[in-house]
Amino acid sequence: MLNLQGLFNNGRSHCDGVSRRDFLKVGGMAAGGLSLGQLLHLEAKQGLGSSQKAVINVFLPGGPSHLDMFDLKPDSPSEVRGEFSPIPTNVPGMQICELFPRLAKLGDKFSIIRSICDSEGAHSSYQCMTGRSKRDANNAPAGGWPNWGSWISKIQGSQSGMPANVSLVYPTGAGWSKTGGGGFIGTAHAPMQLVDKDPNKKVSNMTLEGISLDRLVHREGLRSSIDNFRRDADSQGQMEGLDSYNQQALGILSDTGLADALDLSKEDPKVVERYGVNDPTYQRDGAPKMIRNFCVARRLVEAGARVVSMNYARWDWHGGDGMNYPRSREEFPLLDQGLSALITDLHERGMDKDVSVVVWGEFGRTPKLNKNNSRDHWPRTSFALLAGGGMHHGQIIGSTDKQGAEIVDRPVKFQEVFSTLYHCLGVDPRANTVTDVSGRPHYLVDSDIQPLRELI
Repeated sequence: MLNLQGLFNNGRSHCDGVSRRDFLKVGGMAAGGLSLGQLLHLEAKQGLGSSQKAVINVFLPGGPSHLDMFDLKPDSPSEVRGEFSPIPTNVPGMQICELFPRLAKLGDKFSIIRSICDSEGAHSSYQCMTGRSKRDANNAPAGGWPNWGSWISKIQGSQSGMPANVSLVYPTGAGWSKTGGGGFIGTAHAPMQLVDKDPNKKVSNMTLEGISLDRLVHREGLRSSIDNFRRDADSQGQMEGLDSYNQQALGILSDTGLADALDLSKEDPKVVERYGVNDPTYQRDGAPKMIRNFCVARRLVEAGARVVSMNYARWDWHGGDGMNYPRSREEFPLLDQGLSALITDLHERGMDKDVSVVVWGEFGRTPKLNKNNSRDHWPRTSFALLAGGGMHHGQIIGSTDKQGAEIVDRPVKFQEVFSTLYHCLGVDPRANTVTDVSGRPHYLVDSDIQPLRELI
């Protein structure tokens, strides 16, 4: 959610009578350390704005079950196979859970990795948002490892008046869904937070000097207000002193692309309906079921964002309530609807070659059901679903044994998935580096990591 108000504290007013102390603030925006002039200089130097490639990173907090979703074992004993049966997709030999009938019709448009091998097994979004493990933190440069979109923001910069790295991730009570900051790259490239913990606060609730979202479309008035502010600030030598929150806010507000992208009232109602209906009920330690954020994410990349992170629902159901299968019957069809709508939308708009989608969680689930008819944490394997990005789809990568317990073919690391996504963005993760404050260059992934050859 963006909340724009307040900047200076000297009590003086602009020519329109609005106090400078109430002029501009971007709530929740993580950026710092660069002046507007420096940002513009860097963007010009990097030749930004030429690429429309992007990635939507969908995190399912809580540990979604690989065995009940995309790696079913129908020939195993009942305490392993669970209550669901597999159904065929439109790709011969490729099967998924029966509660994903919409996705089954799109099997040729996505790929499933059944062999993510290096999960740490903790309730944390760290690996899905950085590609690194918490163990890697011991070898991190000063400032820590950044959110993966921060690398892209630094290397490719912003385009079309949009911040490069944005977040639709709802904060959770357990902290499972933190996107991570800019790390050693700096907070100027950390994800720009666009949602509030309270899902009832609309992400499109944007105001500037009392100007509502609807009035932001009157660009001349908006530009005039910003021009007056800049002129006044320049005359007093204050522009260079603005923090980067406000530096970036000035640029963003000069173009209404971000506000428009967040406003689903500007989308075709038939398209929005295809995504389903939001359930803003906040779940304990999980994200609300804001299923239309799949559509918002598409609109953000269409408007120029390069990396969009989002989370959806809560997938940790192995407690004493024995809710694994009742909750699965509730959640799987909703994910099926939102994700299939996104994949279909990207193809219908001709964006499937440029926009990649990854869907995953922090770990898999135990092969054997516990006494509550649920599955516990299982870090030895988990899944990822990838779509778009011009990748070769309609395939299964990796496999597990008859119980879904151990990987028997093609183990895949989190960093390999990120290396593939960097490749889809047009960035060579083994050639590009970012320098830390000590002057040491760092590669985006470890030296032994390659993009997934099956997909590219």
